[in-house]
Amino acid sequence: MKRDLATLALAMALAANTAAADATWTRDMFGLVPTEISYTPDLTRLPAPDLNGPLPAIAMTDGLTEEWLMDQPKPAGDAQWQCLTQALYFEARGESLEGQVAVAEVILNRVDSGLYPRTVCGVVKQRGGGGCQFSYVCRGTTKMREKEAADLAGRIARAMLDGAPRVLTDGATHFHTRGVRPSWSKRFARTASIGSHLFYRQPGANG
Repeated sequence: MKRDLATLALAMALAANTAAADATWTRDMFGLVPTEISYTPDLTRLPAPDLNGPLPAIAMTDGLTEEWLMDQPKPAGDAQWQCLTQALYFEARGESLEGQVAVAEVILNRVDSGLYPRTVCGVVKQRGGGGCQFSYVCRGTTKMREKEAADLAGRIARAMLDGAPRVLTDGATHFHTRGVRPSWSKRFARTASIGSHLFYRQPGANG
């Protein structure tokens, strides 16, 4: 009986030694190769994003952008904000968030281009050649009846006027729907295709 217990104890000791050895050695096709014991450290968790902080540089293409926008205070502003809000609502409210931001980029790129009026309202309400740059202006439409769409347009307008980066259209100054082909589209460089719109940059525009 004592011999059996001694044999069992020896077997258990050998098994423990073998397990310890297996933890520090790996077998490959050439035999036993020594390797260092490696441990996976605990992952460092990033802090929760500050939704009240400045808009990140790539925010407008990030899936969380709408969450960021909706977490901001109810938007408000001067006439320039109102003009941009209406333009986004009437020209792009059926587009994705990315598509609406792209239209905002076009308007602000025109403001900065040196080829168009130097204010948002001036760009949006500009007339010429017997028509308007934005069709809803010629129709005299100003009532935004869809409250949620108007609220989102206002939030986008506020963020863009506050300096959100323009990263979607590569300096585009023009856009049109896929169903038409204006004459200038043959002369201007196409810069982006987003939703139902194609975007172009006019030669000579700053940017």
